[in-house]
Formats: sequence, C-alpha cells, structure tokens
Amino acid sequence: MTDQQADPVEGHPSPPGAARPLRKWRLASGQTLLWVVAGVVGILGLVFGSHYYRYAVSHESTDNAFIEGHIIPISPEVAGHALRVSVRDNQEVNEGDILVEIDPRDLEVRLQQARATLAAAIARERGAKVNIRLTSVTSGAGVEQAASGVQAARAQAAAARSRFEQTQAQVQVALANADQARAQVTAAEAEATRATTDVERFRQLYAESGVSRQQLDFAVAAASTATAQLEAARKRLVAAQAQVAEAQTAGQAAADTLRQAEAQVGEAMGRLAGANAAPQQVAISRSQADTSAAEIEQAQAAVKQAELQLSYTRIRAPEGGRVTRKNVEPGAYVQVGQSLMALVPRRVWVIANFKETQLTHMRPGQPADIKVDAYPGRIFKGHVDSIQSGTGARFSLLPPENATGNYVKVVQRVPVKIVFDEPLDPSRPFGPGMSVVPTVKVR
Repeated sequence: MTDQQADPVEGHPSPPGAARPLRKWRLASGQTLLWVVAGVVGILGLVFGSHYYRYAVSHESTDNAFIEGHIIPISPEVAGHALRVSVRDNQEVNEGDILVEIDPRDLEVRLQQARATLAAAIARERGAKVNIRLTSVTSGAGVEQAASGVQAARAQAAAARSRFEQTQAQVQVALANADQARAQVTAAEAEATRATTDVERFRQLYAESGVSRQQLDFAVAAASTATAQLEAARKRLVAAQAQVAEAQTAGQAAADTLRQAEAQVGEAMGRLAGANAAPQQVAISRSQADTSAAEIEQAQAAVKQAELQLSYTRIRAPEGGRVTRKNVEPGAYVQVGQSLMALVPRRVWVIANFKETQLTHMRPGQPADIKVDAYPGRIFKGHVDSIQSGTGARFSLLPPENATGNYVKVVQRVPVKIVFDEPLDPSRPFGPGMSVVPTVKVR
C-alpha cells in the first residue's frame, strides 16, 4: 500500500491525504499526556520535597550512637579460697543475691579471739571496780577511826572489822583475777585452734605444692608458740585459783583477828596513817577502771571489725543485672581487689555523638525516636536527658592541641544522653556498646 493507507477502524483503504492529520493528532495527544505526567510528577515532587524539607529542618539524627550503661566490677574485700560460686556467665541476678562465698574459717577464729579479748577486758574492769570499792572501804574505815576518837578497844575492833572487810574485798579481787585468767585461757585456746588449723591447711597446701617449706615451718612455729602461750595461760589460771584460796584463808584469819583485836590500840593508829593515803589510792583505782573501760571499747570495736570481715566472705550483688566476664571458680584463691566478674545493671541509655552544628536547637526534654540495629523495624521512644559540656575529643586520652602545628578545622561531635521513655523488654538484651540510630525532634 503505497498510495492508499488502510483505515485503522474499518480495515478499508483510506484516501492518500488522510494519513498526515492522523499523525498530527497522535503527536498532539502524546505531548499532552507527557505534560500531564510531568505536571503530576512535579506536584508530587513538590509535596514530598516540602514534607522532607520540613522533616529535615525539625529533626536531627546520627548513626554515631551506642547504648551505654554502668558496668560494676565485683571484687572481694577479704582474701581466701572461693568456697562456692553461685552464678554463671550471662545470668540474671537480683539485688542481694549471693554471687561468691569465701571460706570463712579463718575469720571465724579471729572473731572468737576478739570476743575472748573483750571478755578479758570486761573481767579487768570488774577487778578495777572491786579495787575502788576496796580502797573506799579502807579509806572510810581509817577516816572514821581517826574522827571518832573512841576508846582504844573500840578502835581496835573497828580496825579488825575493816581488815575483815578488806580481806573479803581481796577475795573478790582474787575471784576477778581468776575470771580474767579464764578469759585469757579462752583467748589462748582460740589462738591455738587457729594456729593448728593453719598448720593443717598449710600441710595440705604443701602436699599440693601450694606453699613453700618455709611457710609451713612458720605455721608450725606459730602453732607451737600458741600452744606454749595456752599452757602459760593455764598456769596463770591455776595461780589465780591458788590466790583465791589464799584470799579466802586470809579472810578466815581476819575474822579470828577481829575477835582478838578489841583491846589493841596500836593497830588502829596504823590504819589512821594508811587512811591519809587512801584518797590517792582511790584516784589510782579509778584511773585503772577508766583504762579498763577504754580497753573494753577497743575490744568491742575489734569484735565489730571481725564481724564485718566475716560478713565480707559472702559477696552479694549490689543491684539487679546480668553477670558478665566471670573468671572465678570454686577452690580458687582470691585476693583483695581481684576482679571476679562484672555486673551490668538493667538500666541503660543512649549516648549519641551529634555534630556540633546539629545542637543549635537541641534542648533537654525533646522527644526522640530510637532505632536499635539489633531489632530492625522497631522504634523505641525516648527523650534528651542532657548534653555534655564539652566535645568528645576534649575528654579523650590525648586531647588535641590546636596551638601547635598546622590547624585544620574539623566539625566536632558532642555526646548527648538520651534515655528510654518505656520499660525495655527483658527478653531482648540491651547491652552497652550496641549500635543505635536516634532521631531527635528539635522543632
């Protein structure tokens, strides 16, 4: 068909002049459609562009952000062998849960020794008070005898009676000394028990090559010394008991003397001379009683310290969280301050390092959307808590010194703390160092 064109509708040949108007009409229709599409695209681009512009000027975002939280190192305050380890790696614990138990036997012996020392101090104070009463009685009897001026027979009887009371007080003193000797025996027994326990432990450690022969010999020598001290304390107890018997015998003799001294005058004059020095003796006895009271306070403080040291054998969680980096096992010997594990509390937040040019309109309290890389598709709500007063580079280990060398201006970053507004799901771990992308609405 060169001269005629087929009719596109009927399929019949068209006149030669009808082809050009049809092409012009199709071209015009295509151009019109193109302009319509271009206009629609332009309108949509304008709408979405204006929306994106408004969003961009009212929000600030950064991918230089991480989850942050406290990491609490767990260290012992006393040295010893780890008796039990009650937790495992990545285990959730609550505040007050026992993490590690240290062998408490050494500290229990020290506590017994401190309590025995306290008992001895109390016994010494009791003896000092008895001495005060004894001196007061003696002084009172002598002064009364000198002031009364009664006949020689009554003076001798009063002197004998005072002597009898003095012997009774000496019996009390002897009893107090015996109590003190018993307390010293108890303290020596506690020390001997501790030394014997150390020898057994060092022998076991020596058999396992855990200590040297010199340390074992030192422990054996300490045990021998403690045993000798225990034997000496027991001998002192026997001597104190003998003094009690002697004081009781003297008391009986004083009773006999009281019956014989009713006619004697010279003994009354001797007690008058002794009564002149009685006030000084009372002062000395009171000073000894005050010293004993101070020793009691010191012994009580030692008991409290021993109890506190014993409580340190149970290491507890300072707050709830997750156990990490556990490096202790039962039977290991731990030192004071040694890192046993770390505890990461459940409370976390976000540290976002925004450019300084992004902080123009950023203020604490502004809302923020937080995207966590570990949980795509989930947006967490939060708000700006605070903005660090200084750039991150300024607080680095080696801060820049711009006054030296060539200077190149670099946009600095400032850490911004963002906290979560909603409680986090315990089944989804949030640990320090995880990457996040926060977006803060600043307008």
